[in-house]
Amino acid sequence: MATIKIPTPLRAYTAGQAVIAVTGATVSDVLTDLIGQHPGLKQHLFEDGELRNFVNIFVGEENTRDLDGLATRVGENDALRIIPSIAGG
Repeated sequence: MATIKIPTPLRAYTAGQAVIAVTGATVSDVLTDLIGQHPGLKQHLFEDGELRNFVNIFVGEENTRDLDGLATRVGENDALRIIPSIAGG
């Protein structure tokens, strides 16, 4: 089963869990499963049905924005990570 690592600021919405087992054939499917398990994450990951601009999803070492976005295929043993962009100056 694939897993997704949750960044520290979002763990308040996952009952403190850092890594969650998820299912799905694509990143979209995995995020749907994740939100099904932890509905409070939805507003932090999506806006108007689209992945927020500052939220990056990695499959292994690859940013899905550089692959097929939410349609990126996910293997059964893949490790995904949610990486929020950091801005500032």
